Amino acid sequence: MTFSAELWDSGAAAVYEQIVEHPFITGLTDGTLDHEAFKYFIVQDSHYLRAYSRALALVAARAVDEDAVSMFARHAADAIEVERELHADLLGSLGLTSADVDATGSGPTTTAYMSYLTAVCSTGTYAEAVAAVLPCYWIYREVGRELLKRSSPDPVYAKWIEAYGSEEFDAVVESVLAVTDRLGDEVGPGERDRCHRHFAATSRYEWMFWDAAYHRLDWPV
Repeated sequence: MTFSAELWDSGAAAVYEQIVEHPFITGLTDGTLDHEAFKYFIVQDSHYLRAYSRALALVAARAVDEDAVSMFARHAADAIEVERELHADLLGSLGLTSADVDATGSGPTTTAYMSYLTAVCSTGTYAEAVAAVLPCYWIYREVGRELLKRSSPDPVYAKWIEAYGSEEFDAVVESVLAVTDRLGDEVGPGERDRCHRHFAATSRYEWMFWDAAYHRLDWPV
């Protein structure tokens, strides 16, 4: 079994099944999802992508070969570009501006997820950092594939689904999976256990991110 398959089976498989059955996801595909919930998601995703870009830059700094350094640095820059495109396109179609994103701030789940990623990528090993950032790539790819089968009668949702189910994004994920699998031959038992814990934790954060959007979770005080 490859290292990535090992991580998926132990830390993401059950979580992914719950994600695709979540009412946020099913509401996207049947068009019944409240636009306010989707607005919450897009605003929080904008904040998250800024932090994810920094996390990927930290992964690039810890990478042990030049190809991985280049790849993760490029992905870090791409995450910022995606966030800018959200401002320029999707936010506008939802009647939102970049000022609205900044004024809203990051919610409790977003803040927790961003903080966890930053901590692991700053203080963990290179393999741990890769394991922590991998679910965002991989689960989004799998969700995108599932959503593409159904699309959505809502044009805003259909456009978002098309972006995350694209062949270009699929190629990006495959490149990260290849790096992950190469690392599997190098990590010892203790480090491997930590990789499993980080992968499982950020997989759960992926479910929590959708759930927070569905409920429009805010700070309690």
